[in-house]
Amino acid sequence: MKKLSSLLLILLLLFTISQLHSQQTYVLIGWNDLGMHCSNQDFSKMAVLPPYNNVYAVLIIKQTGQLPQIVNVGYKIEYNIPNNTTSITKTNFWTYAQELFGLPNPLPNNIGLTGKGLTGLLDTVGNSFRVVGIPNTPFTDTDLVNERPYQLIHLAAKELNGSTVLGYSDVVIPVSNEIGCVQSGCHSSEQSIKNEHENVNGFKYNQPELCARCHASNALGTVGIPEAKSFSYRMHDQHDFIQPINDRSTCYKCHPGPNTVCFRDVMRDALTCQNCHGTMQVIAQSIDNGRRPWLDEPRCGATTCHGSTYSEQPGKLYRESKGHSQLYCSTCHGSPHTIFPSREANDNLQSIRLQGHSGAISNCMVCHSSPPPGPGPHGKTYIGIKKTSNEVPKEFVLNQNYPNPFNPVTKIKFGINKSGFVRIKVYDMSGKEVKILLERELNPGTFELEWDGRELPSGTYICRVEYSGLSKSIKMALIK
Repeated sequence: MKKLSSLLLILLLLFTISQLHSQQTYVLIGWNDLGMHCSNQDFSKMAVLPPYNNVYAVLIIKQTGQLPQIVNVGYKIEYNIPNNTTSITKTNFWTYAQELFGLPNPLPNNIGLTGKGLTGLLDTVGNSFRVVGIPNTPFTDTDLVNERPYQLIHLAAKELNGSTVLGYSDVVIPVSNEIGCVQSGCHSSEQSIKNEHENVNGFKYNQPELCARCHASNALGTVGIPEAKSFSYRMHDQHDFIQPINDRSTCYKCHPGPNTVCFRDVMRDALTCQNCHGTMQVIAQSIDNGRRPWLDEPRCGATTCHGSTYSEQPGKLYRESKGHSQLYCSTCHGSPHTIFPSREANDNLQSIRLQGHSGAISNCMVCHSSPPPGPGPHGKTYIGIKKTSNEVPKEFVLNQNYPNPFNPVTKIKFGINKSGFVRIKVYDMSGKEVKILLERELNPGTFELEWDGRELPSGTYICRVEYSGLSKSIKMALIK
C-alpha cells in the first residue's frame, strides 16, 4: 500500500510539473544597439570603421498566475545570419586588419576584432544577453554586388545544455558600406584624401591608415593625437559648407546614405537630423566646447523633447538606459534612429509577431499572463481596447466618453478611416500630461477603449487622440 501511495504521489508531482510547464512560455526580444553600423568595404587605403555589429536580447518567462520573470542563468541564445555565412569574400578587411589595428596575429577568417563570428552565442550581461563585434557585411552570400543593409539575424533561446528552441526572434542587424567620401562625389578617391595629409609626420601614405589612429574616436576607443582633434570634430568642421545645411540629404553624403537611408524611424517624417543634432557647424562647435562625441548625445528626456516621463537614466544614453522592470528602453521602443514603427519592413517584424501590429511593444500581454494591476512603463496602466466594428468610418471620429461624469471607469470610442499610428493621452486643465492611454498602430475601424482613472484626483481632464497628423479632444469629468 505504501509503495502504491508513493507511486501515486510521484505521478501527481509529475502531472503538476507538466501542467505548470504547459502554462509557461518564453518571450525572446532582440534588438541592435544602433540604428546603423557603418563599415568600409575596401581597407587597402584607409579605414574609418571595421565590420562590427552588436546585438542584445532579453528572455522572459511568461507563466499563468505569475509575474513575468527575466532570466538568463541556465539558458543560452544562439545566433546566425541567414544567407550571410561568410564575410571574407565581401571585403578585404582580413588582409589589412592586423596592420590597421596593431594586432599580435592575423585575424582568423570571418572572426571579428572581439573574437566573435557570424554564428555563435550571445554572452550574458546583467539580466540580458549581448554579442559585441559581429563582423557582418551588407552583402548576402548570393549577391555580392547589391547592398542589403537591413538583413535579419536569427536568435534562438535554449536551455544551457539543451537543443529545444524555447523562443526565437528575427531582428535587423544593420550595416552599410555607404560611408560616402568617394561615393557621394565629394572626393575623387581615397588616395586623394590621404594626399591632403602630406605634411603630417608619421602618416602612412603607401599603407592602409586607420583614421582614428590620429583623430580620437570614442566609438573605437582611440585617444588620437591632441592637435589632430577628434574624428567627429574634423569631419563636421571641415564640411560645414555643404548645402543645404538643414537637410537630411547633407548628412547622407557621409552617413548611410541616399540608398541606405539610415534614419528610418517613426520621427522621420517630422524631423531632420539637424532637429536633434544641429547643423555641422553647431556639432563641431559643441565638440570644441567640450562635448564628447558618441558619449554625449541628444536626449529623449530633454525639456524640448519628451520630458522627464521619457528620460534616460542619469549619465546614460538612450541605448544604455533601462526602465520598466530593468528592461533596456530599446526592448520595447527599438534602437536609436529606428524607434518603432520603422519605414523598413524588417524592423517591424518582431513587434508584429509579438503583438499583432507594428510600433513600440505596448501590449502588456506580450509579457504578462494577466492584466497587471499597477502602472507600467511611463506611468501607463493596462488598457482594455477592442474593435467594435469593422465598418470603416468616412473620416477620423472621436465620440464623447461615456459615462461622463464617471467614477472611476469610462469608455472612449473613436474611429479611423485608414491604418495608422494612434496616440491617446490625458491632460489636466493646466495642460500637463497625466496619462498615456495608447500608442499603437491600428487598422481601419471603430474602437472602444476603457480607462480606469482611480489614480487621479477628481477634476476635469482633456482626452486627446492623435492620428495621421490629425488630433481631436474631448473633456471628461472624474467625480469621486
